[in-house]
Amino acid sequence: MTVSHDNPEPPHLPALAKASAGDLSPQGRGEKKNWRLLALLMAMTAIGPATLNILVPALPGLVTRLATDAGTVQLTLSLYLLSLAAAQLLLGPLSDRFGRRPVVLAGLTLNVLASLAAIAAASIGALIAARIVQAIGASTGIVIGRAIIRDLYERDRAAAMIGLVTTAMVIAPMIAPLVGGILDTAFGWEAIFMFISLFSAAVLLWAVFVLPETRPASVAQTRGMLAHETRALLGNAKFHGYVLVGALGSAPFFTFLGGGPHVVVTLMGRSSAEFGMWFAVTSLGYMSGNFTAARLSQRFGIDAMITAGIVFELIGASLTCALVATMPEAGPAIIFLPQLVISYGNGLLLPNAIAGAVSVRPQAAGTASGMTGFTQMATGAAATQVISMLLPGASTAMPMAWQMLAVAAAAGVAYGVLVRR
Repeated sequence: MTVSHDNPEPPHLPALAKASAGDLSPQGRGEKKNWRLLALLMAMTAIGPATLNILVPALPGLVTRLATDAGTVQLTLSLYLLSLAAAQLLLGPLSDRFGRRPVVLAGLTLNVLASLAAIAAASIGALIAARIVQAIGASTGIVIGRAIIRDLYERDRAAAMIGLVTTAMVIAPMIAPLVGGILDTAFGWEAIFMFISLFSAAVLLWAVFVLPETRPASVAQTRGMLAHETRALLGNAKFHGYVLVGALGSAPFFTFLGGGPHVVVTLMGRSSAEFGMWFAVTSLGYMSGNFTAARLSQRFGIDAMITAGIVFELIGASLTCALVATMPEAGPAIIFLPQLVISYGNGLLLPNAIAGAVSVRPQAAGTASGMTGFTQMATGAAATQVISMLLPGASTAMPMAWQMLAVAAAAGVAYGVLVRR
């Protein structure tokens, strides 16, 4: 069964979704059940970024404890991130074919087993291998959580729900290093993986009892029909537009992530602790944008929210260029205050772009979610790498400011050419 490319609604909504029609306020048993499910999706989504960042405080100690070097230890992060991105391309289509629930349960189980294997790792090679498998399992919550939301809600309301769920991807990386540092100091690095395994096991048990199968019955279940849906998805200009808007709209943040420490610590002579304090403040911008998206996406529609997000990003990036050009000696405020505006725009834009991408072909929502997540992470990695090459020869933050403006403008072009057309 197929649906018109321009039809944003799934051909069938499970009974669980029908009980949730209306505003964001919980009403009745069906709505309360949906909010419990939303809490589970937030916990599933948090596993990936939390597992990435929780090990950071222990990295220096791993060099000595596992008799290796800093570059090799760094692979526990870089290869984890690469695997987290690549796994989404696999898990999304698997959930379209076999269902959301079995893939989620298998992924969470894999994460628990990999975390336990990491505890027993006696060499850096074994630890890196465990981290790669751990990333594959941890990516389940990110990619399939978005597909589940699209199964349950129409397009604009899905954007609101995704906005709430993606807040977990901001909070988890902020808290995880603190937890990891305490565990490493008190009990050693193995305690970090014990914590991850226990947390993942708790979410797995939660999913066993709470998570329903949400994939619509009309979704193609055979290999040939799934291939047909994937081809139709890849041939749709709007899908590529929403994917590019989400990826390019996130690129200013990744540019700042890659260039900000060099600007603040090296060029401005400030401490890494000061950078960390400022950076925590900018996360408030993203969370505020997510909250606004959750409240207003259903009212104004995803395209209006994407447009607003791009405008905020362009304003923030332009302000960064102006302040760096006119007040280069003013300190970190000239890049962090405009970053609040950019982050707010990103919080508006991203959940709506994701909702748009997974709504183009509801029958292939899992595949669309995987492609969207992979493209976002790959684009972010590229933006980080480019700015790391541009900044070392600069005397101010201007290369970073121009790159943020360029990628925000590119997001606007992608939206105008591929989505609005």
